[in-house]
Amino acid sequence: MSLNLYFLRHGETIYSQTGGYCGELDPELTPVGVEMAEAFAAAYRSLPWTAVFVSPMKRTIATAKPLCDTLGIEMQLRDGLREISYGKWEDQTVEFVKQNYQDDYLRWLTEPAWNAPTGGETAVQVASRASIVIAEIEENYSTGNVLVVAHKATLRIVLCSLLGIDLGRYRDRINTLVASVSIIKFDIHGPLLQVLGDRYHLPEYLRNLPGT
Repeated sequence: MSLNLYFLRHGETIYSQTGGYCGELDPELTPVGVEMAEAFAAAYRSLPWTAVFVSPMKRTIATAKPLCDTLGIEMQLRDGLREISYGKWEDQTVEFVKQNYQDDYLRWLTEPAWNAPTGGETAVQVASRASIVIAEIEENYSTGNVLVVAHKATLRIVLCSLLGIDLGRYRDRINTLVASVSIIKFDIHGPLLQVLGDRYHLPEYLRNLPGT
């Protein structure tokens, strides 16, 4: 039996609706986001879960809560799974950032691995802190199903890191919509991508909602 990591992005927030920058900000899930979390729990409750690791933000805790409550599993909060910090771009629109931080924005678009949002984090920094959590999971759970609940940029960066994809391309190569699940299987050859960005656990009306 192998170790399977299920990477779940949190449900809808007002920022995933608008596309505004939200990293260190800590919004609640919208009512739709809560529905998404409940739909995940309903679809995946029968899977034998070994552990649940969660970013300590309101939106990720609320996304993990229905499954943890249903099964009586305690979520393990890890700072390494927090969303990337957008620094001075937090709570701003893309258009505002383009106009007011043009040079930093262009550098970030070109090479986000080493160029951060103004006052924020690079992809390399996020990968470094998140890798500590992944290493902890691998060390303590050699087999079984482990759920990791985190954020859009963080999950894209982690997936690129595990799959050997250039971190500077995390925004171009990987997409993780709200409440989507990606699965990595660890076997003798290392991490193997099984599923990317699946949302078929959501009812069709939730899957078809606009958002980032």
